[in-house]
Amino acid sequence: MAETESTPPRKGRSARAVSELVPKVGGAAFRRFGFMQNEVVARWAEIVGEQYARYSTPESIAFPVGKKSGGTLKVCVTGAFAPMLKHVEPQVIERVNRYFGYAAVSRVALRHGDLPATVRRATVTEHPLSAETTTTLRDIADPDLRASLESLARALSSTRGIPKIS
Repeated sequence: MAETESTPPRKGRSARAVSELVPKVGGAAFRRFGFMQNEVVARWAEIVGEQYARYSTPESIAFPVGKKSGGTLKVCVTGAFAPMLKHVEPQVIERVNRYFGYAAVSRVALRHGDLPATVRRATVTEHPLSAETTTTLRDIADPDLRASLESLARALSSTRGIPKIS
């Protein structure tokens, strides 16, 4: 509907970037299921280590009524990994509390179940870089920047035609 002189302009209804809305929507969903900080799910591998994250995933944190400490971390575990995770429960509690910065979790409750399927990236075969590209990259003093640009050049050299965004 087009705005006319009789229709006042709509204030505060301008288009917004999706990136502005996603944290709010995700945050509400995580709070509903017990996560005050959604990074626990996203950074589970960093918190407990890749070995444990491969076979487990956090589900929620249940706090005692009116408290924000001494909670129970509910973790979904696959296969026969539960006894192993139960054995290292004190280390998991310590790592989670270190992440939060206070004694948020005092206990871990394990539940057997299937973990969500992880998205596996296709392996990219490395193509040799041209002499011109190698010479250009050699002139860059910052090693991190040089490594990033070299990675980008290898990725671009392995494609044919215009890159496709999927």
